[in-house]
Amino acid sequence: MEELNMSLEDNEWPFEYTSHDRTIARAIVYLEDDFYFVKVDRDDDFGKASYIETSGGGVDIDEALDLAIKRELSEELGVEVNIISKIGIVSDYYNQIHRHNINHYFLCEIKSFGNKHMTEDEINLWHLSTIKLKYEEALSLYEKNRDTKIGRLIANREVPVLKKAKEILDNMK
Repeated sequence: MEELNMSLEDNEWPFEYTSHDRTIARAIVYLEDDFYFVKVDRDDDFGKASYIETSGGGVDIDEALDLAIKRELSEELGVEVNIISKIGIVSDYYNQIHRHNINHYFLCEIKSFGNKHMTEDEINLWHLSTIKLKYEEALSLYEKNRDTKIGRLIANREVPVLKKAKEILDNMK
């Protein structure tokens, strides 16, 4: 099956310049018929917003993508996973902070649950929490994300990824 490859613009904030690229590992995480996301509640440069997003984050220098996604999922969701497949790459921009994101998406199945190891910012600034949803519930919440500028950017990036993940899972059955 062909990997997803998308490039998106930020139409929410004016473009001034891009100061840096950030390589990010993200995942659609599932167990049986449930999908696991992070719920974010923030009030910062992007404004006040509450939304869902895939778990993931920055890849460290010289860190392999498969190790980065397993680390990020352990930190944010407290899960150990099997990587089922690569979903694809989504390139997008956050003009508000002058950043270009190169998001590498994976489909991961949960092997076990453990403790989260979130950063201080994830706990105190973004108030990350785990949310378990059915596929249709996730699509519905992504639509509610569109109430805010940052939510629209995330929904534009992640709805096609979630749909591709569902297609992969349906083909596995």
